[in-house]
Amino acid sequence: MDWQARQLNGKIFTVRYVDSQHQIHLEETGIALIPGVDQYEVVK
Repeated sequence: MDWQARQLNGKIFTVRYVDSQHQIHLEETGIALIPGVDQYEVVK
């Protein structure tokens, strides 16, 4: 797990948008989650 992933672990973020490559861009961080690579949980 890289240092950015450790910083995000256990926190809740807002999805800003999903791009054409299906990467999930987060409002608060400026980074994207990659489905199938990154682990995340959807919370409603």
